[in-house]
Amino acid sequence: MTVLAPRPPRQALPPQPPGTPWPTTAWPEGGLDEGAVDVARLGRLVDRGFEDGADVGDGMGLQLALVIVNRGRLVLERYGATAGPDESLISWSMAKSIAHALVGVLVGEGRLDPDGRAPVPEWADPADPRHPITLDHLLRMVPGLEFVEDYVDDGVSHCLQMLFGPGAEDMGAYAASLPAQALPGTVFNYSSGTTNIVCRAMADLVGRGPDFERWMRAVLLDPLGMTSARPTFDGAGTWVGSSFLHATARDFARFGLLYLRDGSWEDRRILPPGWVDHARTPRARNEEGKVHGAHWWVWAPDLDVFACQGYECQRILVDPGADLLVVRLGKTPIEKADTVDAWLRELISCFR
Repeated sequence: MTVLAPRPPRQALPPQPPGTPWPTTAWPEGGLDEGAVDVARLGRLVDRGFEDGADVGDGMGLQLALVIVNRGRLVLERYGATAGPDESLISWSMAKSIAHALVGVLVGEGRLDPDGRAPVPEWADPADPRHPITLDHLLRMVPGLEFVEDYVDDGVSHCLQMLFGPGAEDMGAYAASLPAQALPGTVFNYSSGTTNIVCRAMADLVGRGPDFERWMRAVLLDPLGMTSARPTFDGAGTWVGSSFLHATARDFARFGLLYLRDGSWEDRRILPPGWVDHARTPRARNEEGKVHGAHWWVWAPDLDVFACQGYECQRILVDPGADLLVVRLGKTPIEKADTVDAWLRELISCFR
């Protein structure tokens, strides 16, 4: 779990092409540019990924949705037998990246300081080893807190205990009560608890439950046209931003486009300048060699492709170099995730 020296992204974020409307109410559609895209190979790959059967596409698990947006236009869309364009599907940990956006809104308003001490009452005592943890430590997943992110063994998993066990009534409080294991900023530990601490801190500012949802819609979901999005709250009224937001594949693509367009939408800046770069700057590497930024993954560092990622291989891939978005939703066992990612990398290569 290595902490990396930050390297600024090399690839600039492209603007919305002239004459291409924003998809606030409906996605503009377009054909594939055969001069720039390997259309035949792309078609074969998509067909391979949606073969009939419960375990499809060379062992990639159940494919539910694929949406591809190129140069701001919806150019390809495919759904499995059990899904469709109007069906809301679960985000799992892709919600963490949406939490990053909401923090960015509050940072832009001057209501949160990423470099300031995290506003967590359990850590208020200066003698507490958790006292120096900053909001940025939490966003980069380096606060030094104990947390076991396991999705199978509830005997060891803080994640399962938090989401479905005794911690479910107040997930942020559960995660904030766990002890320090390392100095802040020294060890990367991917943690759903960390995100729910952040979400509780946001709720302390804007309100809980219905108040939080109204604010979330006003500052992010409604401006993007994400009308299908439905957040889930814990017993204390904190949004479970680690794991639970349902939306259609097209609405998840809208969120990806916000980051591809550097936090701006139509004539409005939603995220403060530099906030998308904050998310996509490589900052840590896990035991499997995967690179993390700040509540986003740097999915392909060699291509500057960054991503929202979730359990069962939910993906929103953002590729600035090709002005490309790829949303993949499905049900894939964790041991087959690399197969899905290899397939997605082949899809992206058709646009390069």
